[in-house]
Amino acid sequence: MSDLLPVVGVVGAGIMGAQIAQVIATAGCAVRLYDRDPAQLPRAMDTIEHGRFGLRRAVDRGKLAPGEVAAILARLHPAATLAEAVGDAGLVVEAVPEDLDLKCRVFRELDERAPPRAILTSNSAGLPITALAHATRRPGQVIGWHWAQPCAVMRMAELVRAPSTTDEAVAVVSDLARRCGKNPVVVKDQPEVWGYVANRINAAVRRESRRVVDEGICTEAEVDQLMKDCFRWPMGPFELWGGTTLK
Repeated sequence: MSDLLPVVGVVGAGIMGAQIAQVIATAGCAVRLYDRDPAQLPRAMDTIEHGRFGLRRAVDRGKLAPGEVAAILARLHPAATLAEAVGDAGLVVEAVPEDLDLKCRVFRELDERAPPRAILTSNSAGLPITALAHATRRPGQVIGWHWAQPCAVMRMAELVRAPSTTDEAVAVVSDLARRCGKNPVVVKDQPEVWGYVANRINAAVRRESRRVVDEGICTEAEVDQLMKDCFRWPMGPFELWGGTTLK
């Protein structure tokens, strides 16, 4: 990527989309944020400015200077249409719900409306990037960019490479991830298994944590304490996933 940061379109202004837009705008990009529900856009902008991990709280924690907030907000533009959001984008982040049919439809639309050289990324947590790539006429420019929330805090950037993804696309997204303060790790798409790497391991921990409690070996609180003391986890698995709701 050149020193000139691209215009980035973020499609989906829910919890993840709003957080992603905030981080990318903070990194210096102009961001066009779109949601098919127009009422979601003002909610997203309010979250970006005033939410628990929003810009004002970042100032309170000393992570941003007060004068930076206005500049970041000026780089964020709610878009009335998908064409407005991605029409001049160098990179697009899809952040719609985790439904493969929906994501494929979105990628077909993005392929039609984004500039030919634009890179299309998905914040899927585990769906096949290969399928999304083949929904477009630019499979080499499609890559997964799995974020962890809160996006302003978590440094994960799990970049999921389909067999068709080009080295250039990987390099561009890796560079932007680093500019966003993330640690990009490129992993191979595994269409037959849900979860890439982070969530496959996460799922295994969830299953085993639940099993040892159900077998009466120890309590949820004791599992949490053991994992924190042994592996220096900041939170135990039951604290992280909501206690008895963990399945």
